[in-house]
Amino acid sequence: MVRAFVLLPLIALAACGDAGDESARDAALIAMDPVIARALHDPLMTDPDLASRNEANAAIGFADSGALPVIAATAEETRASQEAMRMALLEGGPLSDLPPPGPAKGGAVLGPTTGPAELLAAVGAPPTCAAALGEDFALAADLPAPAAIPPRAMVVQAGGSDRAGCRLRIVRYLSAAPSEDVLQFHYVTARRAGLAPRRYAAPGDAIAGAITKTERIAVHVRRAANGLTGVTLVYRRD
Repeated sequence: MVRAFVLLPLIALAACGDAGDESARDAALIAMDPVIARALHDPLMTDPDLASRNEANAAIGFADSGALPVIAATAEETRASQEAMRMALLEGGPLSDLPPPGPAKGGAVLGPTTGPAELLAAVGAPPTCAAALGEDFALAADLPAPAAIPPRAMVVQAGGSDRAGCRLRIVRYLSAAPSEDVLQFHYVTARRAGLAPRRYAAPGDAIAGAITKTERIAVHVRRAANGLTGVTLVYRRD
């Protein structure tokens, strides 16, 4: 409730003033609330060419929401994210070094607009699992150990399924930590879980690992807005 009272004056200000101040007002709103960011910057749902952005169908398209990041990879935030990530890993024992990229691995790059077919294929899930996918941020708060996300990460989308044969978790998040640190975090957590992870340079910079045919993980990183590292994680266990 406190946030609502703080935002009201800003919303009122946004309704008046010179057009030259619009960017500054938008930036203030975005920094305070990602919902306001989406309202200001997402495309209108009345545009038939953008119907795929209707989030009621997110389980079908499973495309990133597109709201602007509410954090930036400042030097301070980057150091804090790196330190928090390192401390979290050290709680589980000595750290394994991130290996150099191996030969290219087949498949598609997993990014913010990757569809369900490619996401499922990355972990060997059958295409029929697409119908079982649902979007729910709560799934990011209860991830299995091999699919844990690092501290200070900002989840922008989470979903998956608990249907037999289609037990999946799909998470897209942003981190101020560099991609090498993010990849090391997932390499270490996957290795500790026995998933025999490997690093690949293509398609995209990625970590992939499997212990059985039905327990697999795929993590792809990319450069995102505001100097952040964008991450797409897919985990399957049946």
